[in-house]
Amino acid sequence: MVGLATAGSPGPALATAAAALLAVGVGIAFRPGATLAVLLVVATVMLAAPAPAVVAVCGLCAAAYLVCRYSPQPLAVSWPTVIGAVGFTFVGLVATAFPLRLPWLPLAAPLAALASYVLAVRPFTR
Repeated sequence: MVGLATAGSPGPALATAAAALLAVGVGIAFRPGATLAVLLVVATVMLAAPAPAVVAVCGLCAAAYLVCRYSPQPLAVSWPTVIGAVGFTFVGLVATAFPLRLPWLPLAAPLAALASYVLAVRPFTR
């Protein structure tokens, strides 16, 4: 995930990538280091500004790294987790394929997230 984010990017992105690579190594022994590594990869992606497909693969790798690192058993990954991660990656790629010029859309996003949360939790509140 670190190498993919910095492919061909100069300057400050390389410094954050080096810090992220170091945090990946620390994350192997110390779990919070994995979270720091993913946050540093996010910073690297922001500084490097790669193509949307590269960002999607970085996000998928980061999600897989966190799931593997924080799972209670070694490599205890379930199919719903894999389907969810790949599905959200696909949805994100589709969303970047259609450049919408709607200035009000960022205002509607929190309401849509709240509505989806309410719909997901509703069966459990009865």
